[in-house]
Amino acid sequence: MGNYLAGIFGSSPIEPLQMHMDTCHAAVRELVVLFQAAANDDWDAAAEALKAISIKEWEADGLKHSIRRQLSRNLMMPVPREDLIDLVQTQDRVANLSKKTARMVLWRKMRLPEEIKEPFLALLERTAAASKKARKSIRELDELYETGFRGAEAERVENIISQIEEIESETDRMQGALRGRLLEIEDRLPPVHAMFLYRTVDLVGEIADSAEHVGRRLDGLLRL
Repeated sequence: MGNYLAGIFGSSPIEPLQMHMDTCHAAVRELVVLFQAAANDDWDAAAEALKAISIKEWEADGLKHSIRRQLSRNLMMPVPREDLIDLVQTQDRVANLSKKTARMVLWRKMRLPEEIKEPFLALLERTAAASKKARKSIRELDELYETGFRGAEAERVENIISQIEEIESETDRMQGALRGRLLEIEDRLPPVHAMFLYRTVDLVGEIADSAEHVGRRLDGLLRL
């Protein structure tokens, strides 16, 4: 990992930041795979997905620490390094939450009741869409860096950030509806299972929130 990371750093931290977000989003994509496998009672495939998520989370941690070291050097940047550190920490939460969710599902071999399976998988897909948009916004960082976080490129990124916010608002509504469905069937479920289902819904929502917070952090850079 050390030699690999050493080769990707140049004078700017932007490419590593982009690689970090790519890696975090990859963890979310694997989380979708895990839940689809779990919905089909394919626990071997779910275990493989967890392994992939764990690798991505480990890679993201390595990138995060290397970015922090890079930002501690005397680089000339158009934005405060503290804000870039906040950005990478926010990105990292996407991967961390994906791993936390995946481990809990596999540990309990958590099955989704038929009544909530479809809306839950729909929520997860929209959460992945929020993460993908956050990744897209970070992919624009090199252009923003070159233009001093101003001009037409900044307007383009602001539009992407607005799209992330819209998706996150949609996931909030989907979470509320899903909790309502859970409440309707709660008395037919083992209490501990119901508790973990509620927690799983919350964790997926937190991933969407974290993706939206990536957009907020980036929006803050645009307004400096």
